[in-house]
Amino acid sequence: MPRIELGAIVESFITWLLRAFPGLFDAVSAVLTVLVDALTALLTGPSYLLWIAVFGIVALLVRGVGLAVFTVLAFLLIASLNLWPETMESLAVVLVAAVLATAIGVPLGIWAARRRSASAVLRPVLDFMQTTPVFVYLIPAVFFFGIGVVPGVVATTIFSIPPAVRLTELGIRGVDPEVVEAAHAFGAHPRQILREIQLPMALPSIMAGINQVIMLALSMVVVAGLAGAGGLGSVVVSAVTQLDIAAGFEGGLAVVILAIFLDRVTAALADRPNRGLWRRLVPARKVAGARSPSAV
Repeated sequence: MPRIELGAIVESFITWLLRAFPGLFDAVSAVLTVLVDALTALLTGPSYLLWIAVFGIVALLVRGVGLAVFTVLAFLLIASLNLWPETMESLAVVLVAAVLATAIGVPLGIWAARRRSASAVLRPVLDFMQTTPVFVYLIPAVFFFGIGVVPGVVATTIFSIPPAVRLTELGIRGVDPEVVEAAHAFGAHPRQILREIQLPMALPSIMAGINQVIMLALSMVVVAGLAGAGGLGSVVVSAVTQLDIAAGFEGGLAVVILAIFLDRVTAALADRPNRGLWRRLVPARKVAGARSPSAV
């Protein structure tokens, strides 16, 4: 069986990209560096007590007293372990990557929900992205952007996109077709139907996708420590290379605490009641159904 040099073809393509668009990757690197540095400075500049209070208030508002108490105690534990700066660096990378992945994934999910052909094209691509080993993402990212936080953000963003696409498509396809028909009957424009009916009704599924985006981003941030992304990833990687059980446990515990906080907050936001035109259409549809002969 002759060997197909698929890897060499991909390598040649990456080399061609570097030669054809040298300024593009420098511009992307500069923008991402500014974003991450600004967010990191914002999170690490004030006293950790201020941010713990803010996180506690957020947890109290979206979930309740139980999560607020857990948040305050858990983040105080992180501060007592002297891992506060690393935790905030990881949080900054997660937030930047999650926003980018959501900004890319949700429009793609809407496109896939509205066009079967788009869904057929995107599905194998998403399968490939979700089954590719996480370490493989670091190779082209390091090749394009070198060592540092930028390849970590890029690899984390690409790795986190599939859940946003899939759950956005699933949520929009799950909207009651009769509600959409009622909107068409009232003369609503397709964009208005999307904005005021389909997206609000699909919001729980979309928020579940964003929740998974954040969880995948957090898991990838630790792996991105191999590329010099810093944060808790560097703590864990350093502990593994030095066989430092204590440092590894503390770094892993900080990751778990951050993951629980982000998961509970985003899950609570997904439970918020939806609002939009569809809430006005549902009662109208019920009244129309009650007046129809079949309802009698």
